Amino acid sequence: MNTYIARFHLGGDGPTVAIKDSIDIAGMPTRAGSAALEGMLPASRHAHVVQALLDAGWHINGKANMHELAYGMTGVNAHTGTPRNPQDPHLIPGGSSSGSAAAVGHGDADAALGSDTGGSIRVPAACCGVIGLKPTFGRVSRQGAWPRQSSLDCVGPLAREMTLLARMMAAIAPGFDLARAATPQRHATVALVRIGDAADTMPIDPAIETAIGAAVRAAGWQARSVTLDGMAAAFGAALDVINHETWQAFGHLTEHGALGGDVEQRLRAAQATSAAQLHQAEQVRAAFSIAVDRALEQADALVLPTLPTLPPTLDAVRAGASVIALSTLVRPFNLSGHPALSFPVAVCGSAVKAGLQLVGRKGDDERLCALALHLQQALRETAPAPAA
Repeated sequence: MNTYIARFHLGGDGPTVAIKDSIDIAGMPTRAGSAALEGMLPASRHAHVVQALLDAGWHINGKANMHELAYGMTGVNAHTGTPRNPQDPHLIPGGSSSGSAAAVGHGDADAALGSDTGGSIRVPAACCGVIGLKPTFGRVSRQGAWPRQSSLDCVGPLAREMTLLARMMAAIAPGFDLARAATPQRHATVALVRIGDAADTMPIDPAIETAIGAAVRAAGWQARSVTLDGMAAAFGAALDVINHETWQAFGHLTEHGALGGDVEQRLRAAQATSAAQLHQAEQVRAAFSIAVDRALEQADALVLPTLPTLPPTLDAVRAGASVIALSTLVRPFNLSGHPALSFPVAVCGSAVKAGLQLVGRKGDDERLCALALHLQQALRETAPAPAA
């Protein structure tokens, strides 16, 4: 199914975990799903998060496939193959942590490590119907993750169960309070986000909005609406930053002629990112971070879709359909640095689940996990009984 780049067994007898191919495992090359990195020497030591999982007794069962160089939203990879979406094989698995989400969705691993620079944990989690958390920026060590330098990227967990995802965070995030994260937060106030600059963003499917409203009601949370201005500007600024930082990390690979067409094209375009664009992006980062902080002053979390629509088909993407707008609701929170979690919710009339995104206060990843744990329990309690 092209879910894994390599299968092997390493570690204790704890839960199984797949590791994205952009994260170092000692003795194995880190190729980030790219033919251009086929000549990489084996890593000399484990990434910090890998060592932390091994120390906690987790069992690594392979390196997960990914969108090449973690620089794409679809998960389609002509070199290593494209992981099969566990919800529907005709749909994209999402990128860039495609193999991580697919491994969890198919039950090949109990959990997985991914990375999220512009939605790369939350997008595939939403596509594949699993849970994915982008921690607060800096909460989890990136030592041993590629690219080596990033002001956006976060290493984080994917799982089917919130209890397991919280256990994983306790292993990889110093000081993470597992007891608090594992206590369902039943009494909470959440803010349903209205996009203040909606004309500049991809329209949200009404069926997904309905599904999110139903999930919040099932949770029994007190809900209010909040208008969040600056989403479109933050989306554009985050694109400028990721383009610049990815060019700095991987631009030299355009000389080798071994990159996939989509990544080659994006990288060459990224070279043109100007100093003026980056300066403006940092101003937007500061302003949008304040706007999110203010929106969270009267709420435990913001609630909005992970993706504005259900995942597109593989055929549509291979025919050239643009997908960059899929990240309009996730990428801004990479720029701001707030923790954000995607949780699968049922959509009426569809066998494919959508992603409900919870965004929390910086450093309060535990509260986000506690909210999602209660949501998971509440949705199970209110789910219709299976047909006899």
